[in-house]
Amino acid sequence: MELHETLAQQAFIARQKRRRRMVTICRILLLFILLALWEICARFDIINDFIFSSPSRIILCFLSMVKDGSIFLHTGVTIMETLVSFFLVVTIGLLGAILLWSSKSLSDILEPYLVMLNSLPKSALAPILIVWLGNNIKTAAVSVAVFGAIMTLHNGFSHTDPDQIKLIYSLGGKRKDVLTKVLLPGSIPLIISNMKVNVGLCLVGVIIGEFLAANKGLGYLIIYGSQVFKMDMVVMSIVILCIVSAVLYQGITFLEKRMKR
Repeated sequence: MELHETLAQQAFIARQKRRRRMVTICRILLLFILLALWEICARFDIINDFIFSSPSRIILCFLSMVKDGSIFLHTGVTIMETLVSFFLVVTIGLLGAILLWSSKSLSDILEPYLVMLNSLPKSALAPILIVWLGNNIKTAAVSVAVFGAIMTLHNGFSHTDPDQIKLIYSLGGKRKDVLTKVLLPGSIPLIISNMKVNVGLCLVGVIIGEFLAANKGLGYLIIYGSQVFKMDMVVMSIVILCIVSAVLYQGITFLEKRMKR
């Protein structure tokens, strides 16, 4: 019986591995097909390659900017601003959620304002904050993500198992013991999930800030390229942004897997 169960488990694991390989192959194949169709349409004038660009023109633009080193400067600026903004959002979001959890009255007072600020269009809020707080890209990035981060974490903290909290108090513990022994350890999956969302939002915020007030960064390249009709530069910057976003997300996923071990 045990041998049969072991063989069944091994067969299931093998099927899952084959499925993952098939999904990966299909994803790569689909990407190559789309790129090939794009290139063919541009080469045979089915689409206007001046407006829509093409993979070959994007590669040439990338190699040109690699040669003069400018692409590394712009990409590095965007990545650094995103990482700093992400750290600020995670820190402020966590501290803000703890503060609201520690005071029910404060939570009741501030909650409607947080909902209102979070529901505002971020492209409208960012320019105001940049004017008020100075020409700082991180200001725009933090404004995009921080209110949602506080609300999400606070909502998760509010649904902590009450029996565990009662147990801490029955053993003579205080509110700080509830925070350090129940609330934060039990909320690690929520915090990681929130980080996955916020890393993308911070990148969006950085790009909005670079649109508005920057002379470096991938957002600046997109705006500059669209103004001078260098669509190769625009599409190349968007492709790099997609890659950066995927790498940052996978970094958080890797951290999540390490913490589960």
